[in-house]
Amino acid sequence: MRWAPALALMALAAGVALAEAPATSVRPLPRPPAAAPVPDPVTPDAATVTLPAVKATTTVSSATQRPAPRPSSLQTADPAAQPANDAAQALPLGITAPAVAASLRPKPRPKDLVSLASASAAAAPTAKSSKKSSRKGSVCGDPDIRGEELAAIKSKTKGCGLAEPVKITMIDDVALNPAATISCGTADALKQWIELGMAPAFGNRKVVELKVAASYICRTRNNVKSARVSEHGRGNAIDIAGFVMSDGTTWTIAQDYNKTIRKAHKAACGIFGTTLGPGSDGYHEDHLHFDIAYYANGSYCR
Repeated sequence: MRWAPALALMALAAGVALAEAPATSVRPLPRPPAAAPVPDPVTPDAATVTLPAVKATTTVSSATQRPAPRPSSLQTADPAAQPANDAAQALPLGITAPAVAASLRPKPRPKDLVSLASASAAAAPTAKSSKKSSRKGSVCGDPDIRGEELAAIKSKTKGCGLAEPVKITMIDDVALNPAATISCGTADALKQWIELGMAPAFGNRKVVELKVAASYICRTRNNVKSARVSEHGRGNAIDIAGFVMSDGTTWTIAQDYNKTIRKAHKAACGIFGTTLGPGSDGYHEDHLHFDIAYYANGSYCR
């Protein structure tokens, strides 16, 4: 009986162990031999797609999305002759790649044209020589204004003098007699008047010479002692006493201040800053006075 407690404890432990045993084995079951692979829920690869509606498996390859190879008739052995872009690779039927490449290249210049261009280039003067020849005998940078450059004119009288005087002998085939010593600004204005004022006023009569009464001279206005220095003393003025036509006819302001001359006189207003003539102030009855002095209120024309 002394073993009874020990036997009872052992029986209790065995009962607990039997009660906790699992109903099934914890080991994984072997895979059935005929089990089919489970499809991937992700979108199938574009390289191979099995279409269930078709008995035979149809394979759609990504290679079918590439452009078809170029026909052998369009192949060329010269890589440089092949088109450089994709647009040029799509050639119309019957046109070969060498023909397209040749058409894109510029055609050579005709031999006759090349020789003619070379001869013309050799015969034509350079820009420098042409510019130099056009200024020969001219002044003020204008080939239509002819004369000579003079040394600077200095004067002890305040207000007189001319830094860059020019002696003008001809403008637009119209001679100045005697030659006028003036500034280039005055010469430019005189050229504009000859072209835009005098020539239209005289019409069919061609003036070949201007009778010059005065140009540069250091004196006061109208030779009045108390007056300011005249624009003649600065080289900015010229006095015209008459006109000589191509037929030898001469018109003077003193004797022939006619409608034509009056029209030419009026046309000088605006081209020159000051224009004076017969009836203006009593000092210009025998000549036309033009100068380039401008005033704040505009040109002074009388």
